[in-house]
Amino acid sequence: MTTSTRTSPGTTASANPEQSDVRRGRGRAVLDVVDERLGISALEYPVPGHANNLAWSLGGITAASLGILIVTGILLVQFYSPTPETANASVRHIVTGVWGGGFVRGVHFWAAQAMYVTALLHLGRVFVSGSYKRPREGNYLVGVAMLGLVTLAIFTGTVLKWDQEGFEALGHNIEIGNLLGGAGLWFSPQFADQVPILVRLYAAHTVIVPGLILVLAVLHGLLVKKHRISPHPALPTDASGTQAPADEPTAPFTHHLRRIAAFGLALLGILGILAVLLPPAVGAPPVEGIEITRPPWMFWWVFTLENWIGLSGILWGELAFFALLVALPFIDRNPNRLWRRRPVAMALGSVLMVLLAVLTVLMVVTPAKQHLGMGM
Repeated sequence: MTTSTRTSPGTTASANPEQSDVRRGRGRAVLDVVDERLGISALEYPVPGHANNLAWSLGGITAASLGILIVTGILLVQFYSPTPETANASVRHIVTGVWGGGFVRGVHFWAAQAMYVTALLHLGRVFVSGSYKRPREGNYLVGVAMLGLVTLAIFTGTVLKWDQEGFEALGHNIEIGNLLGGAGLWFSPQFADQVPILVRLYAAHTVIVPGLILVLAVLHGLLVKKHRISPHPALPTDASGTQAPADEPTAPFTHHLRRIAAFGLALLGILGILAVLLPPAVGAPPVEGIEITRPPWMFWWVFTLENWIGLSGILWGELAFFALLVALPFIDRNPNRLWRRRPVAMALGSVLMVLLAVLTVLMVVTPAKQHLGMGM
């Protein structure tokens, strides 16, 4: 007499534990082969638990914004024509003649705003938590350089629209280059007079600046791995005072990356909503000889300085701002990281924030003035 084996309802042959173990074993073997060649398991190094909250994930969210910008930028360059005669019309065609083009352009625009904001917030968190202190001064300077490149990317993107705002931004770029003398030659149309400066700025926006940001981002990540996540200033540290204590709970860095991916997806959803509800405008082709527009909001504070002292205000304002950022870890030698124990640094940082806010508000309420042509 034979005994038949019956499968209960809802149970399939795949429920066999031995078969499942075989599949898992094969999958593990494939992953091991890939890891042996690419070293992916190196990303599983431990990071302290405090690194997984939102404030300490701002750098990763900035990187997610960069990823969105790269993907949408690749789509946009397929339809953009970087010559003065056709640039503005090609932007209009992207919005009105390419299926989904207006949405992609909107996501790209808002991702640029998000990247700038999250980069500033990340810088603020680094300042408040004292994460720029020994031994992380070099990585802090890499971050400052990336902030400068993000600013340059936004400027070049503004020019590429080739509307009145972009044309006036280019005029300021050229005249500030003139103020720099020989050091500003690259910003001059005479640097490569056979190629329109718009084409060169297009190359900077799509190749040079993103390429440099990616190189620095890789270096930034490697230095984070080397020096590890800085300790939380409100928690105890190890004996050196530069690392989180051994008894603080940790998780693999890959778990941190999963959180960043989740934040990135949420950000993408927000950017999509903004692209639909608040699409960026397409300005009319530029008219030479007038100055009627305000720059993007992140440049308002330096344009207030321009209204006060002329075009040189933009140059010296930006140089002073980044010089202060670069000097910070060399001036602030206080070993304490908790903000309450760093009254001088926190007071000076607060003064700088208030100053930038006041200059920004003044730009809003001050009528645009004619400056182009006065620095020639």
